[in-house]
Amino acid sequence: MIDHLISKEELERFKHFMHMKGIENLEVYSKGTTSLIFLGRLENKDVIIKLERRDAPRRNFQKEVKILRFLEGKGITPHLVDYGSFENREFLIREFAKGEPILYAIPEKKHLLKILEKMYKLDILGVDHGQIQGGKHIIIGTDVWVIDFEKASLKRKTKNLTSAMAMIFLNENSISRRVREKFEIGEEFLTTLQEKLQKYKETHDITELKELLSSL
Repeated sequence: MIDHLISKEELERFKHFMHMKGIENLEVYSKGTTSLIFLGRLENKDVIIKLERRDAPRRNFQKEVKILRFLEGKGITPHLVDYGSFENREFLIREFAKGEPILYAIPEKKHLLKILEKMYKLDILGVDHGQIQGGKHIIIGTDVWVIDFEKASLKRKTKNLTSAMAMIFLNENSISRRVREKFEIGEEFLTTLQEKLQKYKETHDITELKELLSSL
């Protein structure tokens, strides 16, 4: 799967490097544009390890780490465990977000309310994620987590909440179709949601949006 991106010898060195940090059972989890992603165990917890690809078109780890540290303890994204360099390649380690991306899952009402709350927190904190509408970065399970902040910004105008609500309800995609079917959502609800979102843009008050989602 990743043989062309990291040699067996280099992979063994990386496994040993992680072992020295207390991480066991390292295995390939996935790959992204800028990183190779591994799953491991640290002190009886699952962790994700992102290792910079040698052919990465950009180096974003420092920016992502800055934002993860800024969000630490705010209940939005999993705990950042470590950040550093391995053979001139950046890596970061964070706790694993247990659950399934909303892209593939059917959310419960509690998930929708938590998404609303956490998107609102990001907006108020001034962090624009930048990839919310893809559906891969909102993880739903016993809780809701937002992951992968490599394209996030503290300078852009935030639109996390409006992007998430558009993805889940208003746009035409697999997520909105599943949600509309599950909750039997009609045009009246969607029209009201659009009105509440427009009002939110002006006031940054989510009270009416909470009430609307609670009615599902």
